[in-house]
Amino acid sequence: MNRIVIAGVLALMLGACAVPKPYQPTTPSTTVPPTQAPPTVETQPAPTPPTIEEPQPLPGPVVREPVLSPASRALVGQAQTQLASKNFAVAASSIERALRIEPDNSLLWIELGKVRQAEGNYVQAENMGRKALSMAANAPRAQSSAWSLIAESYRARGKNTEARDAQMRAEQLR
Repeated sequence: MNRIVIAGVLALMLGACAVPKPYQPTTPSTTVPPTQAPPTVETQPAPTPPTIEEPQPLPGPVVREPVLSPASRALVGQAQTQLASKNFAVAASSIERALRIEPDNSLLWIELGKVRQAEGNYVQAENMGRKALSMAANAPRAQSSAWSLIAESYRARGKNTEARDAQMRAEQLR
């Protein structure tokens, strides 16, 4: 009995392993019945070549002007009040707190540059303006403000030619 069961299982396994014949759809006969004339070949007009479209101009860069978050806006407001009362260290501290919230916001770097400018630290003000420029790739208004900050820094140091060039760049971006 064991042999019969083993033979049956073996037969089922071998049957399952058999490769079925691939499906071949039936096609209509291509021979023409003798009572009909062979079909005539119709000539079709030559296909028209595909038209080549003029390339469309690439869209300009997407303008993404930075905006301040509510927390950063509040800190900048505090800094501007402190700056008006000539409390430069506290104003810088407020902007630096905002920069910890949004380190990639070019507007905050411009604000910190204004604080440094008011302190009389013109080289740092220029550096803050350049940092803002590097972050404001597709933001012309932010770039214009950064160039204005750089121009003021140059002017304060007596570099009038550089200040004029920086101011011209700022005006071109407006």
